[in-house]
Amino acid sequence: MMSDYKVELINDGMQEFYVHFNGPNESPYHGGVWRIRVELPDAYPYRSPSIGFVNKIYHPNVDEMSGSVCLDVINQTWSPMFDLVNVFEVFIPQLLLYPNPSDPLNGEAAALMMRDKPAYEQRVKGHLFSS
Repeated sequence: MMSDYKVELINDGMQEFYVHFNGPNESPYHGGVWRIRVELPDAYPYRSPSIGFVNKIYHPNVDEMSGSVCLDVINQTWSPMFDLVNVFEVFIPQLLLYPNPSDPLNGEAAALMMRDKPAYEQRVKGHLFSS
């Protein structure tokens, strides 16, 4: 699949696994490593995978409690032309590089990002090593 990522299978199956994901360079998430749970539905690739952060991340488009991701391309506009390489090489890095505070799952992070971006970035960095 993706040789540059550490992947842990759940229950020795191929439909549920964890991917260790490094925060993208030139973002406040750089230096962080997240465990992302991936669940492939039976109809994959015709239905989108379920993607969620296992360890805490402070981000407007990630639910702080569940780790659920608010990302249209995964949740609403998924196409069978996409695959997990797209998810981990394009979609999640773009989410972390360009958060969308106008469509938040974490209202506090969105408000702080819009009100005081340097304070938001400090809060992100504070979460990097506490999770």
